[in-house]
Amino acid sequence: MDESREAICERQGEAGVITLNRPKALNALTLTMVREMRRALEAWAADPAITRVVVEGAGEKAFCAGGDIRQLTEMGQAGRIEEALAFWREEYQLNAFIKHFPKPYVSLIDGIVMGGGVGVSLHGSHRVAGERYLFAMPEVGIGFFPDVGATYALPRLPGQSGMYLALTGERVKRADATMLGLATHAVDSRDLPALRAALIAGEPVEQALAKASADPGAAPFAANMDVVDSCFSADSVEAILAHLDQAAAEGSEFAARTVAGVRTKSPTSLCLAFEQVRRGAALDFDEAMKTEFRIVSRIFEGHDFFEGVRAVIVDKDGQPNWRPASLREVDPAVIDRYFSHLGTHELEIA
Repeated sequence: MDESREAICERQGEAGVITLNRPKALNALTLTMVREMRRALEAWAADPAITRVVVEGAGEKAFCAGGDIRQLTEMGQAGRIEEALAFWREEYQLNAFIKHFPKPYVSLIDGIVMGGGVGVSLHGSHRVAGERYLFAMPEVGIGFFPDVGATYALPRLPGQSGMYLALTGERVKRADATMLGLATHAVDSRDLPALRAALIAGEPVEQALAKASADPGAAPFAANMDVVDSCFSADSVEAILAHLDQAAAEGSEFAARTVAGVRTKSPTSLCLAFEQVRRGAALDFDEAMKTEFRIVSRIFEGHDFFEGVRAVIVDKDGQPNWRPASLREVDPAVIDRYFSHLGTHELEIA
């Protein structure tokens, strides 16, 4: 494999195969990768010889751990905001192109899938989870928000599980992902090469997946769905925390762990994530992506994204100094502004 190419897009048999090829960086997305994927997908959508797309990550650790957040933060700190926004603009346009892609789009996910990796897999027709599958949208822990189409996808998960994932950033393994619909199929890791070969050879997609599918086992998250649905259906973040506190007082260890984790996140990000999931239930996919671009266009005007990346990714001290420091101090008018129209800078979906 050519290590100099960040995304390898090539025809193999009847498949257009995309390999995210930055294994040392957990295949984190760059603008070059986004553009290579878009170019290839546009060509393959119009090519009758390509009957399906297969997407995979190089190495054994990750499908794709997200965007290159450190690089994007450095751009913002250097005042290169338009350069950073170009990444998000084209990434979100790619997410929409994948959502509307006219052919089977099969992601083979056997490792970490977070952030930008979710955006290039979740909206495709088929998401195949290997045994190392590990999903999360942990953005509220770095002063950001669950983007790349989460505004559309999370409200459509069962019960209040989408709100739970948005506000906690918790990790989801294969059995839970299959139960929640984040993954469409579970396939044992040893069987993924054979599945890949069958897809390249032109075997009907559903048939190939049915033959390779395995029982993912019981979903541990199911035992806590009642607590999630009762607590995360509240009408504000503060109310959700109060419900979790009550459930914890009544003996729920899950609620106690959950509420302690949520309280470490950026108050501003929690309010943004709550509002985007609430609004996202009524939006179509394209409008959801436009909404996310409105939010990300204003992230650089605040403090918490830079501070969260410093604390979690750069210095790794795990001690972010959020501003404001509490939910009570978050101004609802400030949150509303994140969602306001950008005028001539609105995201265009094509």
